[in-house]
Amino acid sequence: MSKTRGVVLQKVLWKRYVWERQTIGQLAKRYKRSRQWIREQLDRAPITKADLKGHRAVIVADMTFSKRTFGVCVFRAVHLRKNLYWTVASRETAGIYDECRRRIEELGFEISGVVVDGKPGIIEVFWDIPVQMCHFHQSAIITRYLTTRPKLPPAKELRAIALNIGNSNEDGLKESLDSWYKKWELFLREKTLNQETGRWHYTHKRLRSAYRSITRNLPLLYTYQKHPELKIPNTTNSLDGTFAHLKNMLHIHRGLKRDRKLKLIHEILSK
Repeated sequence: MSKTRGVVLQKVLWKRYVWERQTIGQLAKRYKRSRQWIREQLDRAPITKADLKGHRAVIVADMTFSKRTFGVCVFRAVHLRKNLYWTVASRETAGIYDECRRRIEELGFEISGVVVDGKPGIIEVFWDIPVQMCHFHQSAIITRYLTTRPKLPPAKELRAIALNIGNSNEDGLKESLDSWYKKWELFLREKTLNQETGRWHYTHKRLRSAYRSITRNLPLLYTYQKHPELKIPNTTNSLDGTFAHLKNMLHIHRGLKRDRKLKLIHEILSK
């Protein structure tokens, strides 16, 4: 087989492996070759090179995990519909986001606005630009504290307020939260005595945490309304399709050695 034909075949195999979701076993059967030969061709296949030219961009920044200690952080230019930079990490930290920001700025991109999930420390990475807190993530935080079917009346009311974030504005949401707090202030201050330690603690800690979360993030929930010229989305949904495909592919081809896994991730995120 000539070198040119060999490269063409490697590209075809790689395409079928990544985008047609064929396993090494299926490819080996189709081409009547050994699994080892297929693996070698996949490892030799050239990877896609992203052609990116720097300019101003609104970024969606988020991280997904396929395993507890294997995550991929991605910075995506919303209006370009391109992933500008990504890196793998075992934990989601501010340092990872800071690295990604520095790298895309080195590529010549200027971030005009960013959408994040609101994890502690990450917002500070973008202290000098408009930051939008993802509405979906804020709702998910409230659900984590209150569940999807809270039993207590104040919890039901707070969840209803949180689910209406997308249909409100900062002043309207603040007014609803202030009214809710005034109504349930004494309830929120209730304390319970721990008989073993002799210490008092707040009885409704999860409800208090839910309220504190939404009030803390309130200034970031409507950045997209304050800067309409930037056309900032209010969720990180533009990465959802990419993350779903990436996790599905890593599941189909589970057990990959690290180099091939990174190559697979690069191929998917380069599109």
